[in-house]
Amino acid sequence: MKRTIYTIFTIFSAILFMACSSEGKREEKENLIFGINADNYNVERKKVESGESWSKILGTYGIGTQKVLRLDQLTREICPLRTIRAGSYYTTFTRQDSTSVHLDHIVYEKNIIDYVVFSFVGDSVAVREGQREVEIRRKKSTAVISSSLWGAIMESNLPYALASEMEDIYQWTVDFFGIQVGDRFTVIYDEKFIDTLSVGIGRVWGAKFTHRGKDIYAIPFEQGGKLQYWEADGGSLRKQLLKAPLKFTRISSKFSHSRLHPVLKKYRPHHGVDYAAPSGTPVRAVADGVVTVKTYKKADGNILKIKHPGNLTSGYLHLRGFAKGIKVGAKVSQGQIIGYVGSTGYSTGPHLDFRLWKGGTPINPLKVPQKPSEPISKDNRERFDKVRMRVMAELNGEIPDSMKVTNLETI
Repeated sequence: MKRTIYTIFTIFSAILFMACSSEGKREEKENLIFGINADNYNVERKKVESGESWSKILGTYGIGTQKVLRLDQLTREICPLRTIRAGSYYTTFTRQDSTSVHLDHIVYEKNIIDYVVFSFVGDSVAVREGQREVEIRRKKSTAVISSSLWGAIMESNLPYALASEMEDIYQWTVDFFGIQVGDRFTVIYDEKFIDTLSVGIGRVWGAKFTHRGKDIYAIPFEQGGKLQYWEADGGSLRKQLLKAPLKFTRISSKFSHSRLHPVLKKYRPHHGVDYAAPSGTPVRAVADGVVTVKTYKKADGNILKIKHPGNLTSGYLHLRGFAKGIKVGAKVSQGQIIGYVGSTGYSTGPHLDFRLWKGGTPINPLKVPQKPSEPISKDNRERFDKVRMRVMAELNGEIPDSMKVTNLETI
C-alpha cells in the first residue's frame, strides 16, 4: 500500500514538474515586442516617409475608411493622427492566411520612449499607450575644460543633456563666457538607458565646478516645497541676476567707454556686452521685472527694456523679434524667453547687445555684484548638512551605496 502511494506520488510529482518546466519554457520563449507576442506575427519596422498619412499607410494593409475614422476618434486625446511626422518609425504586426495578409497591430513610436499601439483584431479597433522599459544608472563623471563646457562634454563622451543641466544649475554663479582652460567639474547624475542606448539624464545629485581656482558645489535640497541647488555653506546658487541672457554663445565685444563702432567707424562709448549667436537664439530675462520699452530704433534695431527690483533696468538690442505676449507693462520672470537674437539696426551680424543700468547710469553687466537668494533656513539646516556631507563625500571620492543620497525626502 505504501509503495503504491509512493508510486502515485512520484508519478504526480513528475507530471507536475514537467508541466511547470513546460510552462517555464513557454514563458522563456515568449518574445514580447511592445507587449505583443512577436512569435505570432511577421514583424517589420519602417520609417514614415515624407507626405505619408495614416490613411495611406493603413490603406496598404486593407484597413478601410470606417476603421480609420474610428481610430481617429480614439486617438484624439493621446496621439492625433494628423501629428504623424516624417522620419518617425512604426512597427507592423501582420499574419498571413491562405488568401491574404492581415494587420493586427501597428505601433507608432512618438519618441524614443513613448509609443502608441493601434490594434485591428476582427471588427474591433483599439488603442493603448506604452513606454519602453528605461533603466536608471547612477553615474559620476569628471571632465577638464579645454575650450568650453560643451566641448568638455563631447570630448569626455558624456550625455549632451548634461551641458544644459550644468548651465541651468550654475547660470547665476559661473561665468560660462569666462571659462578658463583647466577649469573642471565633477557631477553625479542619473543616466537613462533602453538596453544599451542612452536616452537622456534624470536628476543631478550633486556637482562641483572648479572655476578660476575656486570650488563651487551644487547640493540638491528641497526648501519651501521646491528643489534648488545650494553652495556648501548653505547659500543659494540662485542669484538676483542671471550671468548671461542667453546660452551657447561667445562674447564678441565688451563694455567700453570708447570703442570703434564696427559700422560707423567712429570711437564712441559701448555701454553693453555683445553676445554673438545664431539668428533666432532665444534671449531670456536676466531677472524678474516689468517690460517698460518695446520699440525699434534706426541704430539699435528692435529694443526691449525691463525694469527690475533694486532700481536696475536691463536692455536687449538688435533683436530679430519679440516672444509671444511681450508688451509694455507685461510682467516677466527670470529666465523667461523674451525675444530672439537678430541683426536689426546698425549691425554687422547676428548678436545681442545686452545692457544694464542702475538708477539710469550704465554699468558693466560682467561686473555686477550678485546678491544671493534666501539661504537654507535654520529649521532645515540639520537635514541640509546631512545631505551636503554625503554629496560632497561622493563627489570627492568613493562611498558605499548606503551612504549615497537617492531620496531627499528620507534624509
